[in-house]
Amino acid sequence: MKPATLKPIQVGLLGIGTVGSGVFNVLQRNHGEIMRRAGRGIEISMVADLDTARAKTMVGQDVQVVADARAVIANPDIDIVVELIGGYGIARQLVLEAIEAGKHVVTANKALLAVHGTEIFAAASRKGVMVAFEAAVAGGIPIIKSLREGLSANRIEWIAGIINGTTNFILSEMRDKGLDFDVVLEEAQRLGYAEADPTFDIEGVDAAHKVSLMSAMAFGVPVQFDKAYIEGITQLGAQDIKYAEQLGYRIKLLGITKKTAKGIELRVHPSLVPAKRLIANVEGAMNAVMVHGDAVGTTLYYGKGAGSEPTASAVIADLVDIARLHTADAAQRVPHLAFQPDSMSDTPVLPMGDVVTSYYLRLKVADEAGVLAKVTGILAALDISIDAVLQREADEVGGEGSTQTDLIILTHDCVEAKMNEALAQMQALPTVLAPITRIRKEELA
Repeated sequence: MKPATLKPIQVGLLGIGTVGSGVFNVLQRNHGEIMRRAGRGIEISMVADLDTARAKTMVGQDVQVVADARAVIANPDIDIVVELIGGYGIARQLVLEAIEAGKHVVTANKALLAVHGTEIFAAASRKGVMVAFEAAVAGGIPIIKSLREGLSANRIEWIAGIINGTTNFILSEMRDKGLDFDVVLEEAQRLGYAEADPTFDIEGVDAAHKVSLMSAMAFGVPVQFDKAYIEGITQLGAQDIKYAEQLGYRIKLLGITKKTAKGIELRVHPSLVPAKRLIANVEGAMNAVMVHGDAVGTTLYYGKGAGSEPTASAVIADLVDIARLHTADAAQRVPHLAFQPDSMSDTPVLPMGDVVTSYYLRLKVADEAGVLAKVTGILAALDISIDAVLQREADEVGGEGSTQTDLIILTHDCVEAKMNEALAQMQALPTVLAPITRIRKEELA
């Protein structure tokens, strides 16, 4: 049978908001090109959305529009269900019901997979269906495909990514305009880069969902979002961005996962990155992911991490994959998390206290003799070596006649638990006048 004679594969969309409308439009526009790649047509024949009137105006007369997502799942003609509802609640139920009904699933829902992925992938394996999620991490950048297929010869050693466009936009604006976080957040909300409730973005949760999925695929372990260390950007000040710049660094919110002799690091936090690294120069709402493999070395993936058509690009790539493999034996398909399900490892995720990295410290101190000696003495006693010290003139920091100044210290690598101890001792000094700012530093060499 020639591929062209295969009947078009039938798709049901759950939700036709920003991404859903992008999927519909790109499929219509590039229909011929997509068919040449997939070997058969891919048609959206059913859409579920609570706002049926709006949905009908978007998809026209030829597509059946319903308010109840379960009607899509129950339709025997639907081969693939695309879940674009988001969140953990009803989305989980609908995805599991679609799998149970023998449908393949495509989802852009990183929160769902980060928290319930183990259960969902196990259900899909039992039913012999695919769950594809390229759009769940870094929007239109094909990072899932790279980890699952393109880099499968490698022992992956580490991944570091700017995987949240909202926070990267905010940090770029803070650097360009010298403004503090609160001011820039308001601007980001006004321009539509940040949600009305931006908590998941600015506190690092969204990035942690994504890096948890990448970690599982890089190292062949279960998805372990609950073990990720998560720190957002709300405490960053404009002065830290300025000092970092003077020292040759940029501050980025990174999702990092790394394989070490003791276990796996899984963490999201602001990081100083050398300004000469390509990833340090990723500005605005763009995303970028660095992956280091033992054979390939360091690779970089850059592009739009959100938006209607970039995300639709990833959803449709998944639809094409499923169309190609729809009739293949389930055992021959690419495993959900890159490694065969019976070959997953139980390598532990390290607590943050066991992570080794280097640090930027900013201390507001009394402008008097002996302060620097006391601070460096505490670090020396704990075997933490200093890479650089920047001491500002008091007049520069607090204006003429000021009696306090900023002391900036960059350290070499040390274990986090030791740094926590040093910070506690330094904070207790009467000459340290405000909470110490600590930002981790990543060379990404």
